[in-house]
Amino acid sequence: MTDDAVISLLVVDDHPVVRDGLRGMFESAPGFRVLGEAASGVEALERAAALDPDVILMDLRMPGGSGVDAIRELTRRGARARVLVLTTYDTDSDTLPAIEAGATGYLLKDAPRDDLFTAVRAAAEGRTVLSPAVASRLVSAVRAPKTPGGEPLSAREREVLALVARGTSNKEIARELFISEATVKTHLTHLYAKLGVSDRAAAVAKAYERGILG
Repeated sequence: MTDDAVISLLVVDDHPVVRDGLRGMFESAPGFRVLGEAASGVEALERAAALDPDVILMDLRMPGGSGVDAIRELTRRGARARVLVLTTYDTDSDTLPAIEAGATGYLLKDAPRDDLFTAVRAAAEGRTVLSPAVASRLVSAVRAPKTPGGEPLSAREREVLALVARGTSNKEIARELFISEATVKTHLTHLYAKLGVSDRAAAVAKAYERGILG
């Protein structure tokens, strides 16, 4: 941490209003200093290298470079900064990759102001901080039925698989789950790999065999 126990911050979010709000919040509180802002994962890497903050508040889904990719690269570089994810998303496909990439903590944007301050202080000390919703998801993922390779299907992958089993098309799945068809295809690719199959029919058959469906 910096001198006089002041925690320096880099705020990463693609929405200017969010960045302004976080900057104002932290600059009005004692013990924090916002060194800079970034609007994408790529820019976050540049700003982190130049500013060397104690903690990076990182959004996940941003055009021009995702937060998870940035976290992974910061970890690879051995960056000193701790990364505290601050996002609106708490799905398995967001939380698990971020934490596996090296995030110190994961909070949702509806967290109370004091909880956010506490989380930043904890992150600066290297302590893990998870919102209750995220902690619950991680526990569920650990307890989920394992595939032959030992890797569980995410909750979203199980949702996609259940719809596939009902004969739902990719377009209909996308509409029902409020995601893009490209995202549906990505989920299918991942669950095929986890189940050790190469098509929809085999995936459904294997899922029934393993007790994932039924």
